Formats: sequence, C-alpha cells, structure tokens
Amino acid sequence: MSDSAELLPLLLDQSRLLGLVECAKEHAIFIYTHRRMAITADDVSLEDIIPITLDFAIVEVSSPEQLVVVGADTRVRMSYKNEELELRLPFGSHSRLFLCEVNKAWSDVCRLPTQVPKFEWIKKYKKSIKRQEAMKQVIAPVEVLSTKNNQHLKIEKVSDKKGSLEKVKSSNSISQKSKGNSSQDNQSISTREERDDLVRSSSHTTSNKAQILAMPQFGLRDNLIRCELLKSEDSYTYLENFRFFLGTYNVNGQTPKESLRPWLSCTPDPPDIYCLGFQELDLSKEAFFFSDTPKELEWMKAVFEALHEEANYALVKLIRLVGIMLIFYVKKEHAEFISDVEAETVGTGIMGRMGNKGAVAIRFRFHNSDICVVNSHLAAHVEEYERRNQDFKDICSRLQFRQLDPTQPPLTILKHNVVLWIGDLNYRISDLDVDSVKDLITKNDFETLHAYDQLKRQIDLEAVFVGFEEGEIDFQPTYKYDTGSDKWDTSEKCRIPAWCDRILWKGKNIQQEHYKSHMDVRTSDHKPVSSLLVIGIKRVNPEAYKKTFEEIVRNIDKMENECIPSLSLSKREFHFNDVKFMQNQAETLNLFNDGQVPCQFEFIQKPNESTYSKPWLTANPSKGFIAQGASMDIDLEVFVNRSTAPDLNCGKQEIEDILVLHLERGKDYFISVTGNYLPSCYGTSIYSLCHMKEPIQDMPKETLLELAEKSSSDDTATDEKPLDIPKELWMMVDHLFRNAVNQEDLFQQPGLRTEFAEIRDCLDSGMPDSLPGSNHSVAEALLLFLDALPEPVIPFSFYQQCLECSSNAGQCEKVISMLPQFHKNVFNYLAAFLRELLKNSANNRLEVAIL
Repeated sequence: MSDSAELLPLLLDQSRLLGLVECAKEHAIFIYTHRRMAITADDVSLEDIIPITLDFAIVEVSSPEQLVVVGADTRVRMSYKNEELELRLPFGSHSRLFLCEVNKAWSDVCRLPTQVPKFEWIKKYKKSIKRQEAMKQVIAPVEVLSTKNNQHLKIEKVSDKKGSLEKVKSSNSISQKSKGNSSQDNQSISTREERDDLVRSSSHTTSNKAQILAMPQFGLRDNLIRCELLKSEDSYTYLENFRFFLGTYNVNGQTPKESLRPWLSCTPDPPDIYCLGFQELDLSKEAFFFSDTPKELEWMKAVFEALHEEANYALVKLIRLVGIMLIFYVKKEHAEFISDVEAETVGTGIMGRMGNKGAVAIRFRFHNSDICVVNSHLAAHVEEYERRNQDFKDICSRLQFRQLDPTQPPLTILKHNVVLWIGDLNYRISDLDVDSVKDLITKNDFETLHAYDQLKRQIDLEAVFVGFEEGEIDFQPTYKYDTGSDKWDTSEKCRIPAWCDRILWKGKNIQQEHYKSHMDVRTSDHKPVSSLLVIGIKRVNPEAYKKTFEEIVRNIDKMENECIPSLSLSKREFHFNDVKFMQNQAETLNLFNDGQVPCQFEFIQKPNESTYSKPWLTANPSKGFIAQGASMDIDLEVFVNRSTAPDLNCGKQEIEDILVLHLERGKDYFISVTGNYLPSCYGTSIYSLCHMKEPIQDMPKETLLELAEKSSSDDTATDEKPLDIPKELWMMVDHLFRNAVNQEDLFQQPGLRTEFAEIRDCLDSGMPDSLPGSNHSVAEALLLFLDALPEPVIPFSFYQQCLECSSNAGQCEKVISMLPQFHKNVFNYLAAFLRELLKNSANNRLEVAIL
C-alpha cells in the first residue's frame, strides 16, 4: 500500500467488516471476518479481496414481499469474472457512503482503462466463493448517490429466480470543462476534491445536523449553534401525524399457540410504527440465570406473521431482559428517518438488581422528535403497590441512554419529547371482594370499578406517572383467566380480576384512537392490550432550516469574543448531615449565567486525581451548557455504598471534598462539600463487628479505626472475649428463624426501601426486641449485609481452594476448617439457618439451587 493510501472507516455488521482500500493504482474491497467485537488487528482475519475493474459489478438484492430489517437492510452481490460474493451492509448513511466510495474507486478504474492492473497479486489470496442463496434477512434497496461532474451509476433491470434485481454498472460521461489547457493530472485532482465534497455533503444533511454538532471534535462555537437551533426549532419544523401501535402482553411463559392477528392487525389501516412489549416470556430457571431462551425467536416469528398485511415493516430493534421483551417495527418507507437508536435494561427484582422484574426501553429519533418507549414488569401481589411505586421510580432514575456525544451526560427516560410506557404494571383492584368485582364486570360498569384501581389512585396521589396520560378504560380486566379460555381464575387462589396490563403516554400533540383488550387471544392467563396513538412528529423544512442556520451563524460571529463567560453560584459550601449507608442525600447548586455570552461548564478533576469527585459524591449533570441569562440546577448527591462504606465506617475517610467547576474560556470556581457520616454495620468487617458489644454508632472513632487496622493485619489479640458472630447478623437470622421459615418466596420477593432503612437504623443504633418491617425486607437486609462485607464470609484468598475441592465433600470441610475463626463461625451459623429453611421447603417453596 502506498503512503498516500487511505483506509476508509470499517463497517460493522455482526460477523463481517467491510473496508474499501486504495492500493497504489489498484482498487479493491477487502473482506474481513471476526468472531467477536474487533478491538485489535488480532481479532480480524482477511477472508477475501474483490478487485474493482472493468469486470466488477454490483447487483442489489431485494425481496419486497418479506420483512425488512433496519440495521442490516442492504444486500449487494459483487461479481468479478466468474466469482460472486453476497454481502450485507448496515442500514443508514454509512452504507450509502460505502457504496458511494465503491462507485468513486470503480469510476477511476473505468475512466483510465489503459492503467487497469492485472491484479496478479490477488491470486494468492483468492478462494472460491459459494453463492449465499439461503439468506434469511430481507434487505431494503440501497440508496445510490450520484457523483458530481456527471459521473453516475446506470440502473439496469435484470432477473433471477428470486425476482427482479438491480444491476449497477459504472458509466463514464465526464464533461470536459473549458478552463484553459489544464492537464489530465489537474483534472484528476479536481475530480478528487469534488468527490470529497460529495462525501461530506452526503452525511451533513438537515436531519442529522444536531448529531454532527454534538460530536466531540466540535467545540464551543458549534455547541452555541446547536443550542440556538434547538431554541428556534419551531421556526423550521412542522408537525406531521404518524400512527403508533402500542401493545403489551404477559404470555405467562407460554409458546405462541394461535395467530396474533386479532391483536396486531385490529386497525383498518396499517400503523406507521409498532412498539410491542412482552412479559414473562420464559419462566424457566435457565432463562433467569443464563438470559437465553428459544421463546424469543418463537414470539418474534408469531409477531412478524401477524403484522398488518397492507404494509411492509422493518425491524428496528429488539431488547430483552430475562422475560421482558420489547420489539420495535417501522414501516419500510419511514426507516431512513429513524436515527439515534439506543436500548437499555434495568432490573428491579431481588436486591433491586435481578431481572425477574424491571424494564427494557428503546429510545430513538424520528425525524426531529426524540421518543422513548418503555416496557416494564413491576412487582406482583395486591398488597405490594408501594413496591410497584418504588420500581417505577427506580426505572426512571436508573435507566439511562448514552448519547452520540460521549462527553454529554446520559439521557433519562423523561428527557424525551414523547414517552410511551407499556407493560404489566401489576396494579390491582383493592377494597372490593372478588364477587363484587365480577358483578361490576358483568354490568359493564367499568367506571365504578376503575375507582378501585390502585394505579388510578396512585396517579391521583401523584405517587407515580406524574404528567402521564391514560385513555378511558372501557374493557374488562385483562387478568386473571384460566389459560386457553375466557373464564376467570378457577384455581385455589381465585385471583381478583385486575387491569394489570396498561398503556400510558407523556408528551404533546398525542391523540388516542383506541384503547382495548383482545379477548380472542387465549394463549396466556392475561389478555393482550393495544392502543393506537396519533402523534404529531416534528419534521424539518429544509429551506427554513437553512435560513435559520445562517442567521444564527451571523449572530454568533458578531457576538463571539465580546466578553468572557461568567456564572453566579447560589452556594459555595454544602454540608450533609447524618449521612447513612445506602441513603441518598441531595443538595441543589444553582448556576446563573450572568455574563454576556452563553457558557459551557464542567466539573474537572484536581491534580493527581482521576475523577472530579470522591466516589461517594456525584454532580448531575457534571457538565453542560447555559444560555445567556438562563440558569441550571446541579444536584450534588451523596450516596455511600458497599465500596465506599468500609473506609467511612472506621474513619479512614471523611465526608469532605472540593469540587472544581471550570468554565470554557473562563475561570474556575471551588465548591466545598462536607458532612458527617454515621458508621454502620453495613460495610464493616466480621472481625470488627465480633469485637463490638455495643451498637457501632456508640463506639469511639479511635476504637473503630483500631479494629479495622487489626482486621486488615489479621491481628486477633484482644483484651476481651469477642462475640462468636456479629450481633447484627444474629438479630436478622433470629428474626427470620422465628417468623419466616414458612414464608413463601423468601429471598425472592424484594423488600421495601423504607423498611430497609428502619432495619439498618435499628442495627446501627440499638438492639430492639424485634426488627421492624416485613420478612421480605429483613431477608433483603440480610443479603445486603453479606454483600457489603469488605471481606466475604469465604475470604477471597480461599476462592481457588474452594473451586478445586467443589466436588469433594471431605476437601470442602477441610477448607472450612481453615477459615479465620469468626468467618468459620458465621459460615456454620448461616449454613445451619439455611438447613432449617430447607426443612420447611414444602411451605416456603425454597430449593437448594435457589439458596
């Protein structure tokens, strides 16, 4: 390869990388394969080289009668002499740019046929290529960009046994420009420059200008332009209505046994977009522990076959967390206007992490509107409405999407123009017995029944879904039925009917056309629900956009360099009182731009430090942009977790830090953060706790530090006989032994955050006769206690020995006997408790595998 050769960006497509390389005077496409995400050169291998010569041709493959998959929607067949290779290109501007580059390189070869090389050096790489006739993905036609100076692609219709294909051939119709006696070399340079202009303009379109301005290589000036463009958005956009079909279905671990057409094709006209949520896709332990299930493909196939017949749809994205799945389809003609697609998951099950409950979400940009779709499965059981409220809040706070610009803070769910929330929310009907509920259903008196709906009551109290809307419910409850029928639950539990499956939305310019259940679908003990929303989406007027953009640039040119940005701060000193383990505290710092220009700020790290703050402190957002005369609230949050608690418990660290707020092209501001931390048994070592006969918050700081140092040095010398096990551990286990050995779903049903706080405070400040809260909350408090230990019950140094003797009971006993005395005591104590639980497995339904 010559020194001037340029390796173009590689296109990633599951198992294939495409690169276009200019090798001296020779042009070829290099095909690379990889088994995993390519990070270094060792991760890829050269599979094939296809020369671009007069024998080279590209045939686009499309099958419009089948499903289009966005993200892999351009199939091309490249031929050289008698050999052919079929490739799959990702959807979007990257593929168009790639094909444009192929065309340019190809045109150069065709333009100067006398310089076409023989490609003899290719022979040592070449191998036979079998035609890939059995490709299952059906791909949309590629958009072929014409080049400047009249070089273009001719499209000829050819046919094969799959239908019509488009064969793309190069045509050279370069018009000679009359600019004196310019040489052929100069013309070649001019052609190269003009083609580079084409590449740039092909990606800098109106629809993605905001994305380009967000890229890290653009500085303050472009952020100013982006800010002003967002402020003036109404001047260059207009609303166009699109029909969104939202569906939710708890399938109860079943496989699809019937057509989903009564649900998905219930509208006379085909919707523009489908957003379909499933819950309990697979209830097996394998799905829970390994996040893999064959039912994903089965339900995908059932959905695809049931989409509206009068339109062709593209699969944009699928995201799944254990049994919670969200599928996003779009009409083929709208696919090119979908961008910035991101998907995330969050588990809210046991310990607030496991994926048996939680949410999956997809965010995307459609034309000029940002949309987020959430599919959630919240906590079950009638009495757990507070836990459902907590799940909702956890999902809103913890589920975050990365932005195109990695320097920008993540986007949360509620920071979108439109939020669509679907799922099995599990809110029940309360304060009515089952007979009264069924009587109201028989009378179709859904208005009266809805007054007893927990979700309605919680929304009225503004406990959840503040600002969201839900259509009028005029259909009977969707849960619970006998599987395969329309009969209410006839099992021993005889569940009270409820509207568990719901669809809500938040945003402007949204009208609901229907909201209903589908009784004809009987696969599950739930009925699927659908809602058709007509949403006004912002579209760009190119002429108005150009005018607005040019005006903004002129104003910024005039304003630039007039003065240095400055801020006024509401406070410069913050003190957090009585910080506790896993209890969030927040203070608000208000920044007001009192300067003459917009300013860009960021919290920066101090010298010799890797982050801008101590690990227990965060500033949200940590960077941002404030327009002239505007203000922004920064949340300074203190949260002590398992990683930061040990040093704070013993006094090695204090709640003390200084934040440095830096202004781009401006000065720095220093913000002091202090506080007092209340030591906790959570995050304290077993050794230290066994040497504390008083609550930890009654212990002198010097004693806590001395115990921590002895624990780390394995110094067991002491003047006083220690406890055999930590008293806090005994309190929790004893409570569960006395009250919860027959408790169903112990260690599987999450507790309440408020009750955990009460239990923690009792353990840290005194020893009450009994612990507060439910059995589930005490069980979760026990798990969190063990999880927060600086050194686990089985110390890290014994892990390798445990692995080696895992199949030998005698060796296991030997390893246990070698544990430090306090750790051995705790291990035997916990093992004895677990054996007691298993003795009552008929009642508590616990198994060895679960424990």
